[in-house]
Amino acid sequence: MIRLPETSTTDSDSMTWKKHKLNDGYEIPGLAFGTWRIGRGEVPTSQVRQAVAVGVSHIDTAQLYRNETETGVAIQDSKLSREEIFIITKYSRIHGLDIQTSIRNSLEYLDVSYVDLYLIHFPRAALPDIPTIWKEMEDIQSNGMTRSIGASNFDVDQLTILLRSARVKPAVNQILLHPYVYTQQLPILEYAAEHQIVIEAYSVLIPITSLPGGPLDEPLAEISNKHDVTPDQVLLAWTKAKGAVVVTQNELQEIAVGRISQCWRFRQVTPLLSEEDIAAIDAAGAKGPPPKAQR
Repeated sequence: MIRLPETSTTDSDSMTWKKHKLNDGYEIPGLAFGTWRIGRGEVPTSQVRQAVAVGVSHIDTAQLYRNETETGVAIQDSKLSREEIFIITKYSRIHGLDIQTSIRNSLEYLDVSYVDLYLIHFPRAALPDIPTIWKEMEDIQSNGMTRSIGASNFDVDQLTILLRSARVKPAVNQILLHPYVYTQQLPILEYAAEHQIVIEAYSVLIPITSLPGGPLDEPLAEISNKHDVTPDQVLLAWTKAKGAVVVTQNELQEIAVGRISQCWRFRQVTPLLSEEDIAAIDAAGAKGPPPKAQR
């Protein structure tokens, strides 16, 4: 099984979220609150605030999401010191802005002097080419605007191009990861492990939020019952077992009934899955999503 580098833990906290050691010496918390799909306005502010209030000190946003200002307000409201919170944002090449301008704007919106991790949001933002953009990423890191730099949605070929000219390795590659795409994402997981690049996974709950009725339903239900947890906890535990940092968020129905804080407390602990549990999820995921979702 692929496992990326993590800090050591004791048996007592083996079911909680650990920090992962990055290849540049920093650490990244294992569970992040993602602000994708939230949008502007008061909702992201309240959600980020409540996630932080229950101990989720890792916040993921992006230039493209257009909610960095609201995210920044919630971070400032948390009263946590800057060192107590881990902030990710991403260069998305909005309006064709260059990296220097983009990160300065992001720092202003977030109301911080640096971010912990700055990512190239997707390969098409790497214009005119990956080596040129990566050099600019290295420059903003050396200027202290971000501690770590990385990529998002890069495949093996794109990371290979990046590494050929890089002075600084990407610390992270943030990718889509859930059991239905695990087989196709396996090459990038293996490549990342080989090069000490931490994988950060998004949309890990898609099998239950967007693709119900597929081969995963049965094993998720059985494993949930065995461990007395819910299917989303099982999916989070599966992703953690693959060695990835997890970016997730609250579902709209949870927001509607005022369960945001409870949801995040609930997600702070995941079951300790057995090798048999993980193999059953892998096998079901390899069968692919329900037919309707494939059309």
